[in-house]
Amino acid sequence: MKIKYYYLIILLFVSIFSINAQVELNANEQKVFIRKVTTIANNTKNMLSDFIQEKHLSIMNNTIISKGKLAFMSPNLVKWEYIEPYKNVALFKEDKLYISNNDKKETLNLKSNKLFKDLNSLIVNSIKGDMFDDSQFNITYFKIDTGYLVIFIPNEKKLSRFIARFELKFSNESTEVEEVKLVEPNDDFTTITFKNKQINTKISDDTFKH
Repeated sequence: MKIKYYYLIILLFVSIFSINAQVELNANEQKVFIRKVTTIANNTKNMLSDFIQEKHLSIMNNTIISKGKLAFMSPNLVKWEYIEPYKNVALFKEDKLYISNNDKKETLNLKSNKLFKDLNSLIVNSIKGDMFDDSQFNITYFKIDTGYLVIFIPNEKKLSRFIARFELKFSNESTEVEEVKLVEPNDDFTTITFKNKQINTKISDDTFKH
């Protein structure tokens, strides 16, 4: 019986801690935060970063971890180069998605597929942190221990069939995006954490060749 009470106390403690760990921003705080992030996003012409991707699937006990490098060049060039455990490349360029998987190559036309085009736009904006579109998302803003957390829930039904919500974590000091979390309708989710980020550094045009 005592064990049961101890268990309930632990649950209560965890719940209280979780509630205290994030506090919703008021209207004025939201405006200040959005202004800072938008300024940084507008001034981000290119970016290089290492990343760690963790995919959590309900049908698997283990997390699938991948590592790689991201290259971004304004307005919409994005290259995800996976290095571990397998070498793959996904390049978003000129309304096309070029996929290289070992010796196999595939090209998808984003222009003829609105969903893929919207996803590409979301990827670009999530990297920069500039996703504050009330017509496209229901947005909630929080202050957390390490900085800020912003939750985006898609308003469009087609998109919500694939994405339940986006969660972006921002640095407290720089208000740059540190982590992107994509949650699917079945509660499977993927987190991408950025490391060793370089903003407005020199990037060769060869980086985006396909």
